[in-house]
Amino acid sequence: MKTSSQWLVSVALLGIAFASSPALAAPDEKLRAAAEQAKPALIETLHDMVMIESGSGDLEGLGKMADFTEARLKALGAKTERRKATRGAGADIVIGTFDGSGSKKLMLIAHMDTVYQKGILTTQPYRIDGNRIFGPGIADDKGGIAVILHALKILGDAGWRDYARLTVALNPDEEVGSIGSGELIAELADQHDVVLSCEPTVAAPAAKNDSLLLGASGTATGTMEVKGRASHAGAAPQLGRNAVIELAHQLLQTQDVAKSIPGTQLNWTTAQAGTVRNQIPDKASAGADIRLTIPDGVQKLQAALDEKVKNKLVPDTETTVKIEAGRPAFVASDRGRALAREGQAIYAELERTLDIAEMTGGATDAGFANRSGKAVVVESFGLAGFGYHARDEYIDTGSIMPRLYLMTRMLTELGKKK
Repeated sequence: MKTSSQWLVSVALLGIAFASSPALAAPDEKLRAAAEQAKPALIETLHDMVMIESGSGDLEGLGKMADFTEARLKALGAKTERRKATRGAGADIVIGTFDGSGSKKLMLIAHMDTVYQKGILTTQPYRIDGNRIFGPGIADDKGGIAVILHALKILGDAGWRDYARLTVALNPDEEVGSIGSGELIAELADQHDVVLSCEPTVAAPAAKNDSLLLGASGTATGTMEVKGRASHAGAAPQLGRNAVIELAHQLLQTQDVAKSIPGTQLNWTTAQAGTVRNQIPDKASAGADIRLTIPDGVQKLQAALDEKVKNKLVPDTETTVKIEAGRPAFVASDRGRALAREGQAIYAELERTLDIAEMTGGATDAGFANRSGKAVVVESFGLAGFGYHARDEYIDTGSIMPRLYLMTRMLTELGKKK
């Protein structure tokens, strides 16, 4: 998921004032009161989930999260199923389905995994400090799961069933690219009219206002491999072809290649070469983090890199670059933008401003949900927080009521549409 600083730049630079939002109905006082009353229970849910360590590779912890969320969905009246992720650790994806009496098919998504290693609670415990609650993964994305569970509880208690089908999908591998669940998310999204993704929004004071997100980068992984020739580094270095030197040359000449391709970003981030000090290395490799906001970005980058690496520094070496596509970019449609403006109007009912962030350099599962363009997709319906992927991640408890109100009002408005 995106970093806090990336969210901050998105919101601060690209926010759209709510003054341009369309007007909706007056505040729903029952929903507002219910959202306020749900705050203690939601905090308890957050505590229970944070106490389950669930890093992307922690099968035991992810299993406990799947058990927890599936039980909660069943208690809300959902039919549930679990599917194994097709790659990675092989943890379960939890799917809950509600059948209603309306016409729209709605989907809510969030993820159960975190970036933290097993044992993190010993150094970063759950704790409360004023209006901030700290804990690993509490914002990204256990806060999003909490919003889903408690919004559905509020609407269920109110007897709301104005949907044809409502699906909740919680995956266990978002933080590693949804490598085993992305295709299922895309498949399910194509069966629905609207998908609301529940990653967090940036909390004050880092951001002036809460937000919804309309764009997130896609991802890819680049691998550069250089083949040279080994030789004795002391007795006959001239007989070798130094793969390290050639790798350094290729990294330098390709480091800015993405600047000529708008909508792409490439950063070389890892490198490996050599095994012993006294041998000219015959192999060297590097890895790149690639971000994309255009559909043909992988192809354009691949072509540009292939052309660049033809220029050699060390004779008789061979350099190849391969790009493996990951999560697709998320660029909301005009329908998604209109839906986000409805969210702004809902926030205005609470006399609060909701910004619209156009793009973040991070990546989310909204990219998979939006891949075909069939569903209307909007991102960031989770709680307001900060410090994602870092020390002292927290959520702002002041965001609980407005975010629950936003989700419940948005769902009821969507249910009215034909």
